[in-house]
Amino acid sequence: MIAAQYQWNIKHVDQPSAEAQALAQAESISPIVAQILWNRGYQTAETVHTFLNPGPEQLHDPNLLHDMAKGVARIEDAIGADQQITIYGDYDADGVTSTSILYETLNEMGAKVNYYIPNRFTDGYGPNVAAFKKLIAAGTQLFVTVDNGVAGNEAIAAANEAGVDVVVTDHHELPQELPAAYAIIHPRYPGAEYPFGGLSGAGVAFKVAQALREEIPQDLLDLAAIGTVADLVPLVDENRVLVYYGLQLLKQDERPGLQALMSGAGLKPAELDEQSIGFGIAPRLNALGRLDDASPAVELLTTLDDERAKSLAKDTEQKNRHRQDLVKQISAAALAEAADADHRDRPTLIISGHDWHEGVLGIVASKVVETTGKPTLVVNIQDGRAKGSGRSVEAFNLFTALDGHRDLMTAFGGHHMAVGLTFPEDQLGVLADALDAEAGTQKLTESGPSELAVAASLKVADVTMPLYQELAKMAPFGTDNLQPLFAFESATLTQIKAIGQDHSHLKFQLQEGQHQLNAIQFGAGKNVPALTAAPSDAAVLGAIEDNVWQGRHSLQVMVKDLKLTTTVTAESTVAESQPTAPQAATSAPATDRVVDARTTRLNQAMFAAFGVYVFFHRNVYQQLARQLPTGATALLVDGSVQQPLPADTPAFIVDCPDDTSDLTRVLAELKPQQVTAYLYKKESLSQLGMPTRAQYAKLFKFVATHQQVDVGHQLDQLATFLRLPRTQLVFMIQVFFECGFITIDHGIMNGVAHPEHKDLTTAPSYQLRQQQVQTEDALLSCPTAALVQRLQASLT
Repeated sequence: MIAAQYQWNIKHVDQPSAEAQALAQAESISPIVAQILWNRGYQTAETVHTFLNPGPEQLHDPNLLHDMAKGVARIEDAIGADQQITIYGDYDADGVTSTSILYETLNEMGAKVNYYIPNRFTDGYGPNVAAFKKLIAAGTQLFVTVDNGVAGNEAIAAANEAGVDVVVTDHHELPQELPAAYAIIHPRYPGAEYPFGGLSGAGVAFKVAQALREEIPQDLLDLAAIGTVADLVPLVDENRVLVYYGLQLLKQDERPGLQALMSGAGLKPAELDEQSIGFGIAPRLNALGRLDDASPAVELLTTLDDERAKSLAKDTEQKNRHRQDLVKQISAAALAEAADADHRDRPTLIISGHDWHEGVLGIVASKVVETTGKPTLVVNIQDGRAKGSGRSVEAFNLFTALDGHRDLMTAFGGHHMAVGLTFPEDQLGVLADALDAEAGTQKLTESGPSELAVAASLKVADVTMPLYQELAKMAPFGTDNLQPLFAFESATLTQIKAIGQDHSHLKFQLQEGQHQLNAIQFGAGKNVPALTAAPSDAAVLGAIEDNVWQGRHSLQVMVKDLKLTTTVTAESTVAESQPTAPQAATSAPATDRVVDARTTRLNQAMFAAFGVYVFFHRNVYQQLARQLPTGATALLVDGSVQQPLPADTPAFIVDCPDDTSDLTRVLAELKPQQVTAYLYKKESLSQLGMPTRAQYAKLFKFVATHQQVDVGHQLDQLATFLRLPRTQLVFMIQVFFECGFITIDHGIMNGVAHPEHKDLTTAPSYQLRQQQVQTEDALLSCPTAALVQRLQASLT
């Protein structure tokens, strides 16, 4: 049984309310969209029209921000007096875009300006006393902070003592004691009258630029959009306007750095959306600050030199890949620790390791929370000190849970869902127990799963391009404007398979009658066996998206949650099951003639019954034929069978054939009384997939530059070097050998100089692999009902 990870909150799923119907008619929109907007608080024609039509007139007057006039006047005075202005930024995507916005603005105004991005590991977050003193000694006469500053009391006091003013522009939570800055420009300053408090650091910097230039700085909308999406602030009100128009600018962006960055990330300008920022651009900008110095990110965003931009983008891409590798390695270790005997029964987790890069621990904590559903701290231990990050779930306020235990920590800060902390290593156990106790106080185990709002229950036929286009009008999506989720509760799942290099993702089709709809769920590849066994008992919750491939558009569901209500028995479980072979029956009816017992693991109990055991591969036959009970028959199919069985003899199909026609022929000739289909396949080739052009090119380049490679003994090292699955590499080497691209003599591989051009698809191994993949799709990925129908047809 697959349980839902979330509680599905379904409102008005069958009939939109009368109010929603009226809104739909007034604004000429779908009743479904109108109901979604009504549920989100847009309950008049005016508010709906404003939301669906973001415009520059919805941007608020920047001078309404606290201290804006005072701060702008001080900056203008500094420009007029040719004073050195230092923009003091932050090392995340919001921080570097904020810095870039004001750096470009002041440069254009003729200011004498530079910028300083603190180092995460040496300076820490926010104004740093040592850094301020160093910059003042170098000539700084005015600081303008961006995306930080409201908690920089000590450093700002040091600047004041040196006679240097500080203009703070920030959006973070305000502490009880504010710094004695010359000006504090903040959208939630106590007593201020600014209409919208949800700006990001980049949004506040944009408003300062707007006030300085006395017009909307349209050329900076791309940077404002990146910072806004990256910082997960509410995508409503003027944030929605900034991102809406910022995405339009990004699609035709002339910044060499962004062009190069997007090219390296594989992002196509015409297809950019908020997800392109959140999952493509922002992680790359963040990677610099997570691993090292983030200053190059500002240069990347502001340079006009094409060659310099390409160089910086290349370095950024390399940093991001290194960051991905670190996250993968540390996450594997962290998840293993979360599942061990010391941690698996705890309601909260503190995961610790040595030599873990501290810049990626927040990402790792998020992955542990996603997998376990438990609030998690992930820390690196070095020199008796534990330092790291924590992430939580909606039902558990992590900041509150730790705030009362500051005596155990040397540094601590954060909010409901995320924290950063440092504590002595010897306090780890005490802190873990305290966190578990707080889980009891907050009644974490009684809270149940987090809730997801469901926009409507749909049939597959309801998902049309016109509906998608109407839903797209609600974009850009993000915090407080989530992409609508729809429930599909009556469709059958077909074409179920695990995809991805490590088979960790799930792909399938939702089918109702003649209508099909593709669906993908990341990280759910492990659910293939259960779903294949009971495809009609699954309910799916997901968002509707447009999948563009080679210029072709098709709708698909990006699955957020999935549940299976039927408990699957061993006899019908595919892949990891270990079913017991059924005993022969004397008079099984036609509907019982086929038993689905597909598996990737064989055991002795499966070979205990009388009957004929059919093998399609000699290696499997040689391993198992001698283990059969007395009276049983082992049949290796290598041609025509011509061997009808007695009427009461059952047959067991042990392994999966390379061609479905072989199985059809065997069953037609044997005419067994009953068929049990193990269809054993140790490794799924259809899940592994055919090698890509890029993978072939990588191997071709290697064999062209390396000689005398001992593939007989160094295959694993070669697979690691080329970053290819071992099975895939063996297959590719065989194809190259058959095409004459390489020679192999006693296990030593050499490339052939100037080989004759041949199409890879002509290689016998290539053609066999294609046939095997087709056979697996037909026999292993299909639902039980489809397999039974296919095999019964062969018996008649």
